[in-house]
Amino acid sequence: QLQLVESGGGLVQPGGSLRLSCAASGSTLDAYAVGWFRQAPGKEREGVSCISASGGSTNYADSVKGRFTISRDNAKNTVYLQMNSLKPEDTAVYFCAADIVFTLKLLQVDYNYWGQGTQVTVSS
Repeated sequence: QLQLVESGGGLVQPGGSLRLSCAASGSTLDAYAVGWFRQAPGKEREGVSCISASGGSTNYADSVKGRFTISRDNAKNTVYLQMNSLKPEDTAVYFCAADIVFTLKLLQVDYNYWGQGTQVTVSS
């Protein structure tokens, strides 16, 4: 059974950077696409970015394009989300999710394996 654990969240000032990690156990991650999603207080969870199993394809929400970069290291069974130029509106709990996905459309229903989330707070 694939299990996911996020880490790397924290408090950062506007304009700062954080790198989130999504570490997998129980199975190798290289067969799975991985997505990052986030949920801000009082809002629905939304897709942020996703990456194909091979790492050859990625997709980003318009709100993070040019600021966030998703990557993966299958040898380490880990997917990363590098977040730069952070804004207060990026404040949310960030979740990673994985599944065998053939189209990278940032849809929550495509993913059956989820982590518990890590808090990201952007504030001065």
